[in-house]
Amino acid sequence: MSLKNHRLCFLASSSPEAQIAFQELTDLYGNHSEQEADTIVALGGDGFMLQTLHQTVNSGKRIYGMNCGSVGFLMNDYRLDGLKERIDQAVENDFHPLQMKTRNVDGTTSLALAINEVYLFRQSYQAGKLRVTVDGHVRLEELICDGLIIATPAGSTAYNLSAHGPILPLDAPLLAMTPVSAFRPRRWRGALLPNRVSVEIDILEPEKRPVNAVADNTEVKSVLHVRISQSRHRTARILSDPDHSWSERILAEQFSD
Repeated sequence: MSLKNHRLCFLASSSPEAQIAFQELTDLYGNHSEQEADTIVALGGDGFMLQTLHQTVNSGKRIYGMNCGSVGFLMNDYRLDGLKERIDQAVENDFHPLQMKTRNVDGTTSLALAINEVYLFRQSYQAGKLRVTVDGHVRLEELICDGLIIATPAGSTAYNLSAHGPILPLDAPLLAMTPVSAFRPRRWRGALLPNRVSVEIDILEPEKRPVNAVADNTEVKSVLHVRISQSRHRTARILSDPDHSWSERILAEQFSD
């Protein structure tokens, strides 16, 4: 496909900076619908990028983000000039998100996807009490903690890192399981798991110690049971500039102060 005919769809967060960028870019390059576009350009921060990736999972659309937010770890630098050339030279990364299935106190069930992480956390002043099972084998009969994170390589530099979890290279076939303020076992610091496993978490004493579960930006309150596995039949596609690729950003995080 020639660069001249490359069709772009611009989507922007509600922030003033993103809205100004949207106007500048659409004036310069035009704007196609999501259905007609070859590439979707997301303007905002990391939260808006995750939102856009969720909306376009399995659509076949490639997402190229430009930072008009605060952190912008998932985004490329914002520039007006040479956008189609940058997209043509960009490195593509395809991701299979995590799938979170929950059974809840009110008798309902829920299903949500996570590109970054699934996170369970206590709902009240009482620490959560969890049983952790991996591929049918109980690995922790009782984990008392404020929370538990299961992070993908893409999400390993987000909340997982803040909770002192490991940074995973982007192409590593791994998941990071990281506790938040573990009380018992006190010295347990988490685990690295193959990304093909199924993780099941049972909430013990749910009335006394209620727990919520979050998959990226989808929160489910008062869960009883959570099952997490990689959704191999769903794919999100993200583009990054070759001189600042996502793989390089994750690698660089391991050497930052």
